[in-house]
Amino acid sequence: MSEDVFQRYSRYYDLLYRDKNYAKEVEYVVETLRDCWPAAREILEFGSGTGRHGRLLAAEGYRVFGVERSDTMAASAKRISYDGEPNRSGSFDCVQGDVRTAKIGRTFDVVLALFHVVSYQTSNDDLLLTFSNAGGHLRRGGVFLFDVWHGPAVFAQRPDVRVKRVEDDATLLTRIAEPVLDAQTSIVGVHYTMLVESKCDGKLVKFGEEHRMRYLFPTEIDLLARQTGFEVERSEEFLTGAKPSESTWGVTYLLRKR
Repeated sequence: MSEDVFQRYSRYYDLLYRDKNYAKEVEYVVETLRDCWPAAREILEFGSGTGRHGRLLAAEGYRVFGVERSDTMAASAKRISYDGEPNRSGSFDCVQGDVRTAKIGRTFDVVLALFHVVSYQTSNDDLLLTFSNAGGHLRRGGVFLFDVWHGPAVFAQRPDVRVKRVEDDATLLTRIAEPVLDAQTSIVGVHYTMLVESKCDGKLVKFGEEHRMRYLFPTEIDLLARQTGFEVERSEEFLTGAKPSESTWGVTYLLRKR
């Protein structure tokens, strides 16, 4: 992933995903954690974005510390407050940093990486560094919970061109996503064309970004887990808990630190 990915894109991130059901996703995470480790309270969030997941988890009583590669998004997470007052025992804070190498200086019960953060680690070295860094920040018995693009589904369904249009009071935004699958590297390169129109003066800004996504197979996750001191405890379709299949694009894995 190039250093500037999300730097311009991040300015419009919350608008692009305003229809994303963060509350439902956090409910799923909370239910999963209560099932696998009811006493867990300390969460390190890899790829904390603009803080929406983290603040909702704080409202559930978790103490969340985020690491976000985009300085724009990390700054936004610190600045923006969201609906709902956090539980007094919960909190959210974050820093700008790389999930592969950031050192927080303490351990946690949970490392959480949502919205395909792990799939943005496109090389084997990147994945090993990310898994190792997660393990280094976990207490013994702690869990690494993340979702990825599911290899069998990517091959069966094949990514296609998609257009998304969203707007708020000030901006009309069109995003065109054009994917190219490279089976040799297990990477989908997604070229985003962004058309941003100001409702105030009609000014149109156009820019593009390339996001590279690694799709992963269960055998690869198992190997990565074994190499970095984890064991795979469960895998399931994100949000539904159903058994992964060729129609399951996003799969959640829960790894336990040995």
